[in-house]
Amino acid sequence: MSDLGERLRARGKRLTTQRERVLAAVGRLGHGTPDEIAASVASDGAGALPVSTVYRSLDALQELGLVGHTHVDHRTPSYHLAEHATHLHLVCRGCGWVGEMPLDAADELVARVDDELGFAADVSHAAVHGLCRTCREDS
Repeated sequence: MSDLGERLRARGKRLTTQRERVLAAVGRLGHGTPDEIAASVASDGAGALPVSTVYRSLDALQELGLVGHTHVDHRTPSYHLAEHATHLHLVCRGCGWVGEMPLDAADELVARVDDELGFAADVSHAAVHGLCRTCREDS
C-alpha cells in the first residue's frame, strides 16, 4: 500500500482509509457496482461509508489506473481491479448470464477498425450483449 500512497500523493491525493477500504472491496468482489462495493465496505467491520464517498474513491482509484469499469448492463458500471481487465464480458439478454472471453478474441475486430478507420479501439471495457446457448435453443 505504500506504493499506492506514493502514487496518490504524486497526483495531489492522499491514501485515505476510505480509498483503501474501497480498493479492498473491489478486490474481494471481482466485479461490483458502486452499491455492491458500498455494501462490501460496510461489512468489513469498520462501518459503512456514504455511497458518495464510494463514488469519489472509485473515481480517484480509476484516475490512478488501479480500477476500471465495464458496463455489463445499461445502467450501472461494474468496477474491477485494473489487472482484471484482461477479458471481454459476454452478457445474455435472455437470462442475464455473464461470461468472459480473453481480450485477444477481439484482435481481428480491433485490427480491422484500426486498418479501416485509423481508430485504436480499447475493448478492455467492452461488454458484448447477445443470447447464451440455452436462451438461443429456447427461442
